[in-house]
Amino acid sequence: MADFLDAVRWDESGLVPAIAQDAATGRVLMLAWMNRQALAATLAEGIAVYWSRSRARLWRKGETSGHTQRVRELRLDCDGDTVLLSVEQTGGIACHTGRERCFFRRYENGAWVTDEPVLRSPDAIYPGGNGHE
Repeated sequence: MADFLDAVRWDESGLVPAIAQDAATGRVLMLAWMNRQALAATLAEGIAVYWSRSRARLWRKGETSGHTQRVRELRLDCDGDTVLLSVEQTGGIACHTGRERCFFRRYENGAWVTDEPVLRSPDAIYPGGNGHE
C-alpha cells in the first residue's frame, strides 16, 4: 500500500483533493480533502475517510449524519494530484445542507441559482445544530 500512497502528489500541506462521485449515476457529490492517513483508512475500511481542514482531524463521512459513503472504486488522475472515489451514498444525501450533493448552485445570468431541493432538514440531520459532520 505504501507504493500507492507514494504515487500521490500531496500538496504542501500533505493533502490531496478527493472528489466523491455517485457510483450509480456518475453525479459529482462533493469535494473534500485527504491526507495519507485518510487515504490509507479509506482503503482499509472501504468507506470514505477525509481530512477536515477546519477541525484538523480525520472524519468518516456520515459519522454524525449517518450518510456514509461506501467506496466502490478509487482512481488517481493523470497528474497524481486528485483522487476520485466512486461511492454508494447512504440515504442519498452527501451535503450537510441536506441535499443530494454539494454542487446544488448553478451559474445563471450573473448569479448563483439554487436548483436542487433540500431532501432533509439539516436540523433533523444534525441535532444540536452543528450543521457539519
